Amino acid sequence: MDKQFCKSMLLLVNTPTYMDLLHEYVSVRIAAYHQQLENTKDHQRVLEIQGAIAELRRFKTLRDEMIKGAE
Repeated sequence: MDKQFCKSMLLLVNTPTYMDLLHEYVSVRIAAYHQQLENTKDHQRVLEIQGAIAELRRFKTLRDEMIKGAE
């Protein structure tokens, strides 16, 4: 990632209120996807949901990613 972009994201990731809200959003979305996984029978859809969950989990490490990229 671009170093300048990572530096600009530091305001977001270093503000505890923002990160707490982001983590809460991620948890709610993952729970919704888990519900969909329980109900879907289409294998392709299962793979799509798994990918979406994996991407959402990356938000939980966003702070570490941005700090590392800003160095």
